[in-house]
Amino acid sequence: MSEQKQEYLADKEFVDEKFDIERSSVVLEEEENSPITEDDPSLPVQTFRYWLMAVIFSLGLSFFNQFFWFRTRPMWISPLVIQLLSYPFGRFLARVLPEGRLNPGPFNIKEHVLVSITANCAAGVAYAVDITVIQKVWYKQDFGFLANFLLINCTQMLGFGMAGVLRRYLVYPAAMIWPATLVQVALMNTLHKEEDLQPGQWSRFKFFCIAAAGMYCYAWIPSFIFPVIASIAWVCWIDPKNLVLSQVGGAGGLGVGAISLDWNTIVGFLGSPLIIPWWAQVNIGLGFFLIAWVMVPIAYYTNLWDAQRFPILTPALFKVDGTDYNTTMILNDKALMDEEKYKEYGPLRISTFFALTYGIGFAGLSSMVTHTWLYHRHKLVAQWKQSRDHSEDIHHKLMQAYPEVPDWWYGALFVFMSVVAVITCEVWEYELPWWGVLLAIAMAAFFALPVGLIQAVTNQQPGLNIITEYVIGYMLPGYAIANVTFKTLGYISMAQGLMFTADLKLGHYMKIPPRAMFWAQLLGTFIAGLTNLITANWLLGSQPGICTKASKDFQCPSANTFYSASVIWGVIAPEKMFGSTSIYNAINYFFILGFLLPIPFYYLKKFYPNSVLEFIHVPVLLAATGMMPPRSGLPLHQLFFARRYHPDWHLRYTYILSAAFDSGTAFMVLTMFFAFTMTGTKFPHWWGNPKEDKCPLEYGTQIAPGSP
Repeated sequence: MSEQKQEYLADKEFVDEKFDIERSSVVLEEEENSPITEDDPSLPVQTFRYWLMAVIFSLGLSFFNQFFWFRTRPMWISPLVIQLLSYPFGRFLARVLPEGRLNPGPFNIKEHVLVSITANCAAGVAYAVDITVIQKVWYKQDFGFLANFLLINCTQMLGFGMAGVLRRYLVYPAAMIWPATLVQVALMNTLHKEEDLQPGQWSRFKFFCIAAAGMYCYAWIPSFIFPVIASIAWVCWIDPKNLVLSQVGGAGGLGVGAISLDWNTIVGFLGSPLIIPWWAQVNIGLGFFLIAWVMVPIAYYTNLWDAQRFPILTPALFKVDGTDYNTTMILNDKALMDEEKYKEYGPLRISTFFALTYGIGFAGLSSMVTHTWLYHRHKLVAQWKQSRDHSEDIHHKLMQAYPEVPDWWYGALFVFMSVVAVITCEVWEYELPWWGVLLAIAMAAFFALPVGLIQAVTNQQPGLNIITEYVIGYMLPGYAIANVTFKTLGYISMAQGLMFTADLKLGHYMKIPPRAMFWAQLLGTFIAGLTNLITANWLLGSQPGICTKASKDFQCPSANTFYSASVIWGVIAPEKMFGSTSIYNAINYFFILGFLLPIPFYYLKKFYPNSVLEFIHVPVLLAATGMMPPRSGLPLHQLFFARRYHPDWHLRYTYILSAAFDSGTAFMVLTMFFAFTMTGTKFPHWWGNPKEDKCPLEYGTQIAPGSP
């Protein structure tokens, strides 16, 4: 049994172990999920093969994910796909390249890990792209490519400098497990060991190729030929002219009873259900039911906060009478709030559902604090003590064979990116003063270690987006772009730092030379930032009506929410929006509710052990409404069925099936975009591809907009 697993089991009395990510993989074969405890320092790492694959896959992954981010039904391609594809590609290069500097021998596991780490850094869509999008689409500002590129790079790389400090506390000690990295470790070890196949049994790679090809063919049906099955809103179809049925059962409403047979729709907001632990899916489903299908309808049909003047589910902004809120009417020529114009135009209103989701977000943040203290405090304290003495860690001993990255490399990068952030915000009119930039960076640096300690043990990361919006919203009310810039610097810098730290832990487990890790992470981050921006500019310039209702395929749900947040927290500011004089003031009490909610469940579990209460995880339950698409129950049941009745199949193929479905769908959507969308070609209309929406009233209101 591995050293990490022994520590995990030894401390299980202190940990809410059913909810630890490692719990989902602890039943994997021991040799598959154990980090390497032997090493061969002579293996080549930064080979020509690595550089070629890292650049190609990073470009492709960052382009795909940025492209799909704009889609009305977005999806995210996991780096797991690159981890799978790079293995046969690496072996192919080892066979065809001439021996020598270009081909130093067989494709080895260290090269493979380094390619995957570079892809990890390139997989996420740069958060600062949102700033560029809302400036161009809604605020009618364009600071130019250079300003956008500098802002993206400094927000993405500031955290890289933080990782250099965090590695001593979150990477080197064996106590800092980072359980999510064990999934990647397991797959790497599985791919690079000889598979003991039974007669007729497929290899994992053969299974991946066949599943991806099958999904590529199938995805044409819900995406192009028969789009009705992408969201089967049968409740609404009973009587499409009934407003209540449309609001409750429509895909644009609460989606009660809605079923999706489209993988793109299923994974578009909450990710693949095939790789989410069963207990988490149960909590998400329960939370979704209680909040979206119980709390929201009660609030809406009792007309809480004039709810019936607005659609039941929308992030849009409204005037008091339910008509659209034209933010430009309260802004001056510098996109700053004009107090006189605001008084004349009137206060901002949002849908009751949107307001409640902010409250649930407040509760989720505070519940994370209480939950972590109740279930993980002993383990956190013990591991913090162990983190100060890592000399006995076998992994750290083996890593002594490689030169460490000097502290000044990380320090210089951190200082340089901080200076770039200050210069960017001062030279261009982001309206965030130098002290605001430094305060945001200080907040990120301050929270990085405590949040990292939580994530390294529980695999959960409390977000700083709400706190950063709150802070700068009170300090600089009326400044929308300054608000989102501060949020990005404060929130994403910390999140990026912890992502880099998790990758450093993966490299620590797999014995990757630290200096190779440094350049690999830097390469992936730089490629991603550049590709994200180029892709965003291309789509913004080529797609008419992008990010608005005028575009069918590119309505940018994330950008719309980001824009609404910029108005709520930036333009209007929290004092007006949630202060004592606001109708939404009660939302602030959700902080207290979330803080208290885990306590009764903690003690009930003690009084009723081995009951269904053991599966209740309040922070995950509250996070259920983070995204609100009509979800399909099919993958949930498939996952349970596979785990319960076919555990061997589940252990062998589930992660690979998820990656294959992602890949097949992604290539189909791109094929459809370039072959049909770009040329304006549409599939003929029929019952399964109707010209008009089958639920035309799903965005309707009980009280007509503009009525007194």
